[in-house]
Amino acid sequence: MDARFWDEKYGSSDQVFSGNPNGVLVTEVTGLAPGQALDVGCGEGADALWLARRGWLVTAVDISRVALRRAASADTGGRVAWARADLTTIPPPAGAFDLVSVQYLPLPHEPDHAALRGLLSAVAPGGTLLIVGHDLADLPPGHEGGFDPSDYYQPADIAELLDEDWAVLVNETRPRTAPAPAGTHHTRDTVLRAQRVR
Repeated sequence: MDARFWDEKYGSSDQVFSGNPNGVLVTEVTGLAPGQALDVGCGEGADALWLARRGWLVTAVDISRVALRRAASADTGGRVAWARADLTTIPPPAGAFDLVSVQYLPLPHEPDHAALRGLLSAVAPGGTLLIVGHDLADLPPGHEGGFDPSDYYQPADIAELLDEDWAVLVNETRPRTAPAPAGTHHTRDTVLRAQRVR
């Protein structure tokens, strides 16, 4: 799942996703005081735009130039900085964000957890980490296209790696608030919301 894969996916149609923000983001972030947000794997930008309209200053990062070009066509009033980057190789700035949102991003397991630790360190003290995935129980048997979900972090895996610097507020599986994307069978989300306490 490299840049070429995602460019081809986004280039396959005029719009890949609904254009609506992810339901878990809306549920978990509504009520938080706006600040600096990092939208990891922003795609076509629906989450970043939703955050910006609620007062957040957003750094929206994706590996796909096609997705970013599409996202950047929206008027954000200067509240979103679109950036092409692979955060699995170059970590974001440490302690810079009041919210780090990772929605359905396939983050590969690493023995030293380097990329994951980079994302965790980006959360400022008092800030929120929000990681959302698909419930693996919804996936069909076998591995489509060589994709093995067990090769990637799930929110519950990440919760187990958090130390005393974190307070886990939500670590659960819940029904999706919106229909699954066309051609998929995702009916439940796995959700981790944690606050960095120091």
